[in-house]
Amino acid sequence: MKHQYIKVQDINIHYVESCPALPVVNTDVTTIVFLHGFPEYWETWHAQIDYFSQNYRVIAADLPGYNLSDKPQSRSFYEVPNLIQFLAKFIQRISKNKKVVLVAHDWGGALAWPLTAFFSDLIERLVILNAAHPSVFTREMINNPKQRQKSEYIHELIAANAVEKLSERHFEYLKSEIFTGMKQGSLTDVQRLKYHTAWAQEGAVEGMLQYYRAMPQLAPSESAKQASDGPVVAPTNMKIPNIRITCPTLILWGEQDQAFVQQNLNGIEEYVPDVKVVRFPEASHWLQHELPNEVNQEIAAFIK
Repeated sequence: MKHQYIKVQDINIHYVESCPALPVVNTDVTTIVFLHGFPEYWETWHAQIDYFSQNYRVIAADLPGYNLSDKPQSRSFYEVPNLIQFLAKFIQRISKNKKVVLVAHDWGGALAWPLTAFFSDLIERLVILNAAHPSVFTREMINNPKQRQKSEYIHELIAANAVEKLSERHFEYLKSEIFTGMKQGSLTDVQRLKYHTAWAQEGAVEGMLQYYRAMPQLAPSESAKQASDGPVVAPTNMKIPNIRITCPTLILWGEQDQAFVQQNLNGIEEYVPDVKVVRFPEASHWLQHELPNEVNQEIAAFIK
């Protein structure tokens, strides 16, 4: 496994790369690109990297703003249209203009949906872990009070004091509030220490929160005590984006997700006709940590 950097639009992106063993690496081997979510970093995919690098070229990046990647200060950089263009250029560079299999979770998935829709020439197959499709998610935000309630935590992440709140007491908020619901024992002590190190990188907490500050639409809070520093829109004024996916798609979904209602899977075929959904009734939002073997097996069968 190699740690590497690549400069895209004058921004350094850190990623790890792992390939099938020497002596010969097939130049036609498929590349799998993994995109993490909040508040993670490339190593959330450690079990997938170990498994798939036996037969595939594996790339796992730190998203801009995270861990060892650069952390642009402009909020406009983190707006979804700009991020998907940026990631498209990243994939073009690291894949040498060949189609890749894209695997994404949480915020990585929120970006992977429109990235695949608007840059379909880059993506051969799409795998999503617990990341609601933007069109369906917006529908639920408009019509489903339970989804709005589950999204209330975002107002804490875009509050004026969010950086201080997430950083205090050795990132206690991230460990106790964001990783809530994760099955006990899913992270080792060493892994927890590595997360602490990633969050402690200069500007990392600020960078992670920029994604929420620049997100397209967020319903008003019913309980927030502070004014939100983000794009609050009344549900009646929300616009459902037209995000349509044409490539084969696999959705792996932990049903005990604290951030998304299960109705986000209803009617997904309208936007993703060639889709397979695999549900895990006892798993949470942190599927790749809790059930790494099952996740690997489902992905392997799908991309074969």
